[in-house]
Amino acid sequence: MTTVRVCQDQEEWDEYVLEHEGHPLQLWGWGQVKTAHGWVADRLFAYDDEDRVVAAAQILTRHLPWPLRAFSYVPRGPLGSQASDQTFLDLLADYVKRHHHSVALSLEPDTEEFLLPHGWQKSVNKVLPAQTIILDLTKSDSDLLAAMAKKTRQYIRKSAAEAMAIKQVRSRDELNKCLAIYHQTSKRANFGLHDDQYYYDVFNQMEDHAVIFAAYVENVPVAFLWLALSAETAFEQYGGVNEVGQQLRVNYALKWYAIRKAKEWGINRYDFGGLLGDGEGVTTFKKGWTDHETELVGTFDKPLSAWYGLWKSGLPAAKSFVHRLRSMKK
Repeated sequence: MTTVRVCQDQEEWDEYVLEHEGHPLQLWGWGQVKTAHGWVADRLFAYDDEDRVVAAAQILTRHLPWPLRAFSYVPRGPLGSQASDQTFLDLLADYVKRHHHSVALSLEPDTEEFLLPHGWQKSVNKVLPAQTIILDLTKSDSDLLAAMAKKTRQYIRKSAAEAMAIKQVRSRDELNKCLAIYHQTSKRANFGLHDDQYYYDVFNQMEDHAVIFAAYVENVPVAFLWLALSAETAFEQYGGVNEVGQQLRVNYALKWYAIRKAKEWGINRYDFGGLLGDGEGVTTFKKGWTDHETELVGTFDKPLSAWYGLWKSGLPAAKSFVHRLRSMKK
């Protein structure tokens, strides 16, 4: 019989995630980041009859106003040999219903195939986008380049020839300079940001599982790219470029540098962090890096409350309202 128990040991948890090709958003540090900003992180191991761990899930819960009470989701998980087992998934749902009174549990697996469990439903609402680009880093550099758009290859070569340097960001001072670029990018592209403390917490809590690369011109950063890392996956989280960087197209050389570094470190998957479907701008830039897109399975919900219908219909409206509010403040 499958049972679930809470894990309280960071080393034990991260070791399992890394050994079982888990996503970086399932690492302990990511749960700590979210905990510092209004969420609750629960890390659950599933055990079989012989007390062996067969699956795991880091669940993030956000408490909501009455009558919804709370919402729980598993970012890019679960993982393990029985990650899609019906009993395990139902035990996760029972846990959040019992401990958090959640209106629903959402799963967003890091996979392209996932059977719909009984009692669960495919959801149009999402936290993370299902459409993305994932490069197979077991391929050679030449094969990766061959799959790119001709213009992308040209800009990689051209920007790499500019008088710039690419370095890893290691200090708070250099991080602040990157965040200044991020604020400029946000204003120009009209997307919202967390407060700066959020990014400081990512920098500190993710430790070796987060890396920031920045392109410098005359020792001043003009673009940056921030990755979350596990043993299997490099996941783009944040990035930005200022006007100088745009003119020199340094983000091409920067991204290619990050891809090759991840490959050098033995990481097999490079995830561009999602496609927004805007048809231009960032999405067009990302699509130039390969000849195919990746469609992950998306979001699965287990309704846990009579108020689930309100949550399901109200979430898109709430997101739209928040986006409009942020736009008005710019």
